[in-house]
Amino acid sequence: MHIAHFIQRYPPALGGSEAYFARLSRHLVQRGHWVSVFTTNAYDLESFWTTRGRCLRTGVTVEDGVEVRRYRLWRCPEHRRVLKVLSFLPHRLWQCLTMSCNPVAPQMWRDAGRVDESFDLVHASAFPYGWPLACGLRLARRLSVPFVLTPFLHLGDPEDPRDRTRRIYLSPALLSLVRAADRVFVQTEVERDALIAKGISDWKIVLQGLGVDLDASTGGDRMRARSAWGLTDDQVVVGHLANNSREKGSVDLLRGAELAWAGGHRFQLVLAGPEMPNFRQFWKHYPLAGRVRRLGVLDAEQKKDFFAGIDVFAMPSRSDSFGLVFLETWANGVPNVAYRAGGVAGVIRDGVDGLLVKCGDVRGLAGTLARISADASLRRQLGSAGRERLPKDFDWPSKLGLVEKVYAELQAEPRKSSGFTPNLAVR
Repeated sequence: MHIAHFIQRYPPALGGSEAYFARLSRHLVQRGHWVSVFTTNAYDLESFWTTRGRCLRTGVTVEDGVEVRRYRLWRCPEHRRVLKVLSFLPHRLWQCLTMSCNPVAPQMWRDAGRVDESFDLVHASAFPYGWPLACGLRLARRLSVPFVLTPFLHLGDPEDPRDRTRRIYLSPALLSLVRAADRVFVQTEVERDALIAKGISDWKIVLQGLGVDLDASTGGDRMRARSAWGLTDDQVVVGHLANNSREKGSVDLLRGAELAWAGGHRFQLVLAGPEMPNFRQFWKHYPLAGRVRRLGVLDAEQKKDFFAGIDVFAMPSRSDSFGLVFLETWANGVPNVAYRAGGVAGVIRDGVDGLLVKCGDVRGLAGTLARISADASLRRQLGSAGRERLPKDFDWPSKLGLVEKVYAELQAEPRKSSGFTPNLAVR
């Protein structure tokens, strides 16, 4: 099959959906398929909405056998405000194209409407970046081929009926894309149930889940990591690896650590990953900066050392559909601490292989950090239970094989219209 993948960014850009689609694309190529990735030239996430973000070269390259087409972003100083104003036009497809966080790439839209080649199937991701999703749907409908969606829904606090994250990810505009899709891959039962509650037919939803690459996440050198961080082997280290931001829980983690330290509890905090503007703003005024190691972006070996060097992993995120990093943590026998938010509660079993805290409860997070940092036996118990799950529940070959199986089934089905036609006259 010749398969088109649409994704907001693609490695070397860092991100969970980006890494997943790179893995899926490589797998399909190795299986004898031809994969073309339509993406933007964004490197930093913030390049979607600000001219300060870094970008990659545009053009077509072949990476690990995958054809990657990088399109130039359109950016302006008032990017979000301009799109917000434009989004008030009551047209669902137009609203997908004008979501304020969007990576706007006009040439991608044009090519999706006129590219002179055949594809057998289009697969697009991820919410809430409506632009590449709408482009993928445009191409699929023009060619009358199946349209597959992996939204990676972020559902926020399940106890807050007005949760902002959930409202964005389940907006009418984005749900129109779900309804237009022939199949929708979800990662947890939480994600599946949220779509069914919105009236999405359960027959089109495929429960997939993710896997873990043991070679890429294990084998690090604990002592080398501790030496680089200026810490001894007997000090308890809580690690955090993410796009450091309020959404990913970086700010709440710092606040929770501050409360735990004020109560006399002893552990070290190590943060890794790129830093978003809202995190950098908070960090300017953080009173205990001297007690935190900030590592920045890690290369492959540094990432392995990071997991080998920590005793607890904490990511109290409000915006994760799954949390692939939790599997990488378990691969090293390390326990996880997280908020009971989004799909994470469908991955971590509270008290069995990790500890979950009510979303937004910083004081509860502080107590959990204090408890687990003081109890080596609990850390070993939870970490071991997580590691034992990996071969059975989180095996990449079966997860990627399921996608290929669904592709084949769609190819065999007679085509029928979804009733949704992307017909905006954008040239």
